[in-house]
Amino acid sequence: MESISLPHHGFSLALHRYGYQELGLSSASSSLPMNAFMGLQYCVSLHQRANLRNVAQHHCFSSIIRKYAGVSWCYPTPNENLYNPWHNKLLSGKRVPRHIIVRSELAKMGIHEADYPLSEVPLGSKVRGMCFYATTAITAIFLFMLMLVAHPVVLLMDRYRRRIHYTIAKMWATLSIAPFFRIKYEGLENLPSPNSPAVYVSNHQSFLDIYTLLTLGRSFKFISKTTIFLFPIIGWAMFMMGVIPLKRMDSRSQLDCLKRCMELIRKGASVFFFPEGTRSKDGKLGAFKKGAFSVAAKTKVPVVPITLVGTGSIMPSGFEGILNVGSVKVIVHKVLVEGDPETLCNEARNVIADALSKEC
Repeated sequence: MESISLPHHGFSLALHRYGYQELGLSSASSSLPMNAFMGLQYCVSLHQRANLRNVAQHHCFSSIIRKYAGVSWCYPTPNENLYNPWHNKLLSGKRVPRHIIVRSELAKMGIHEADYPLSEVPLGSKVRGMCFYATTAITAIFLFMLMLVAHPVVLLMDRYRRRIHYTIAKMWATLSIAPFFRIKYEGLENLPSPNSPAVYVSNHQSFLDIYTLLTLGRSFKFISKTTIFLFPIIGWAMFMMGVIPLKRMDSRSQLDCLKRCMELIRKGASVFFFPEGTRSKDGKLGAFKKGAFSVAAKTKVPVVPITLVGTGSIMPSGFEGILNVGSVKVIVHKVLVEGDPETLCNEARNVIADALSKEC
């Protein structure tokens, strides 16, 4: 017997489509939890391993066991109705790289990860991406020195808001993106006073969202993964700005993060949340988590919904090395007054969803 690890998402799709028997697994496997996050362990014999390989080759399901059952290439047959842009190439009889098969199969089944084009990234986008990162790195080095000099004064005079640091961060974001794309603002009159604490929320499409939001000139505290703070210059600057660290998948860290947010608001600072929790893969608005709205309800501060349009097409999630041509629009909506977390969450999501639907 040999133990192999199968990714949960792809494997559950295979079970749904082909059943346990065709995959060569016993019905006892159905008792295993299918909602685990770290994948499932199955013991299979050499015979079952061969069955898995045959199914993968026949159905082009290399996304499931391309690594675990020895399937490196897939030879689809003419009766396979794969994703249209690649249909003719796949039926040419030549072997095709497995990542093409995987993404094609995902696209056919409606998985959001396949919504971006499968064609080669244009050279111009790659060059623009390299220029963007060179610009933002050089700018960060010089402005970080300014932030470092001002830090003792900030700690003494403005420990919680740290407005000087956020002014420097606004300069960094503006100088980084100005050569590459333009931002159009709508509803800036809806922004609360810089001295008024609030909870800001927005949709999350791209790595560029942070750059775009910093240009608003508000000293709201972001929440970031703890690993980001280890990055030279950028991570150090985030620490001096008072960005709130978070360990994902750690419930205690999440609770401490929310407590820290409430403490900062009571001290007069504002906080910023991406209620979706992660970047959208296809531009569609995901479900909102209620943490941000619980903070707003408990501290009795307004919620400021913001819609970001265009960042996902310029630098799609998962393609952080490129920078396409385009423009960005920032829509600041009217603030939402006090209410229970459920109501605030629904209202904020509806406002942002409506704006996205109008812009698409």
